[in-house]
Amino acid sequence: MDERRILTDHVLRMTNTLIQAGVREAVISPGSRSTPLAYAFASSDNIQTYMQVDERSAAYFALGLAKASGRPVVLLCTSGTAASNYYPAITEAFYARIPLIVLTADRPHELRGVGAPQAIDQLNMYGKHVKFSVDLPLAEDNEELDWFLERHVNRAVSVAMTKPMGPIHLNIPLREPLLIDFDRRLGTSTFVERIHGDSELSANQKQSLETLFSNAENGLIIVGEMPIGFDKDAFWNFAKRLQWPVLCDPLSNLRSEVPHDCRSLCIVHYDALLKSETFQAKVVPNTVIRFGAQPVSKPLSLFLKHYRPSVFIAVDESPEFRDSLGIVTHHLQSSPESVYDVPKQQEPTFYCEAWCSAEKFAEAATRRYEGMAGDEGVVVKTLFDILPDGSDLISGSSMPIRDVDTFFTKTEKDITLFANRGTNGIDGVVSTAFGIEAARKRPTYLLIGDLSFLHDVNGLIVSRFHKTNLTIIILNNDGGGIFSYLPQASVENHFEELFGTPTGLTFEHVGAMYDTQYAAVHTVEGFKAELQKEKTKDVRIIEVFTSRPVNVKAHRAYWAEIIEGLEENE
Repeated sequence: MDERRILTDHVLRMTNTLIQAGVREAVISPGSRSTPLAYAFASSDNIQTYMQVDERSAAYFALGLAKASGRPVVLLCTSGTAASNYYPAITEAFYARIPLIVLTADRPHELRGVGAPQAIDQLNMYGKHVKFSVDLPLAEDNEELDWFLERHVNRAVSVAMTKPMGPIHLNIPLREPLLIDFDRRLGTSTFVERIHGDSELSANQKQSLETLFSNAENGLIIVGEMPIGFDKDAFWNFAKRLQWPVLCDPLSNLRSEVPHDCRSLCIVHYDALLKSETFQAKVVPNTVIRFGAQPVSKPLSLFLKHYRPSVFIAVDESPEFRDSLGIVTHHLQSSPESVYDVPKQQEPTFYCEAWCSAEKFAEAATRRYEGMAGDEGVVVKTLFDILPDGSDLISGSSMPIRDVDTFFTKTEKDITLFANRGTNGIDGVVSTAFGIEAARKRPTYLLIGDLSFLHDVNGLIVSRFHKTNLTIIILNNDGGGIFSYLPQASVENHFEELFGTPTGLTFEHVGAMYDTQYAAVHTVEGFKAELQKEKTKDVRIIEVFTSRPVNVKAHRAYWAEIIEGLEENE
């Protein structure tokens, strides 16, 4: 068998096995060493390929695809620093539990460590931030190698998809020449199927859990970020049986499509409510069950850490359960669904009523909130009022996700929220949004700050290769708005230089460069009018100019109103 046929069979065996294992999308950045794999993916009828020339942005695009679809997504690049540029997104995928299948083409072994061009040490280059890493063998005419390749690629995908899900890395050395036969087809794989069994709680485990629920005096449910496919109806039936208040992080997506008979249990303004020490003392829980990660809200974290509930149950499918506060007393390593049928029907309590009453007060304050000129909160509130039914919103980190937490109230609309909260970084957010839109095919909106947008301007490149439907709202306060709320802001020396970091940049010319529908607005009325205009291009950018000092003043006035109202009603 000639070298070209051997290489063709080698890469087809890999790509076919990935398809058989459930891969349906591949994100590719152009490069020479990855040529055979790129050809194999592009010529397959069973793979949707996406191009992004910037590897850093490509990795975040793939992350968005996998996050929004729940499927493993391939990420392919050539050798050298191209692979290094994947690292930030791989780190986010690891902590956010997203199944990326990272394929890095490499030089053959004889060209490693000898000064060959575009050759770096790619073995285990992502360290502990991938669940599985292997340096695959070179192509050869060897039946046993074929069997190994089919099974090892399947092992890798299985590791990526086993909960907690996460990224894996296949390093693939390829020797020149790099062309393959496009009309070549392989027979059926000798590996047939991966079968995953579902785990359930035993009768004794369910009884122990039921005892904890029954003995609870002040019970509280907390729901952090949940994956796509989370069964919200089954969850609300569980909550109705317990009759406990449910603190719903925006990324739980429990704030949208709330059943009418569950609206009173759905608590969304806890971040503002827990700024009141008087209210905190009134609602101390003795039993908490948390699904998903710890929510965004810092006041909630401080509240839990201070009062340390005597029973704190973390439902987490990973043995490395998430407990940044050091307060978990019971770890339930299982799926949320395994818990839903455990509790018996309970009656509403005064504890639940305390939360519900305060929630009504805070919700009314939020609905009448008008902010002031230059305030970002009222812009975010207006955005949620206008978002159409059946749309998705991606939030940037820092201030955008906190304003989402504050101003996204309960709604009957179908709105799904996403954010990169594995590591809470501000990089790669534009690309993640494009990836989510590509997976979901719904009207998609990105809420992002000016510095975060600057971090990923190259993410816009993908719009030159693929049709999209994305509206980007840039909150331009000329710097890092989150720092104005932190202790650093009390020290004037070097604050703007080190933390505020104003650039003086606006994005009209960036919008023109990528042929976007661009608008600059300075008022809430202008933003509302622009958002309601017909979208005429694939990408729309609305740049909203705000003020960091005004933003702080308006937010603190809003919180003060709620705190004062709660304490007056005591």
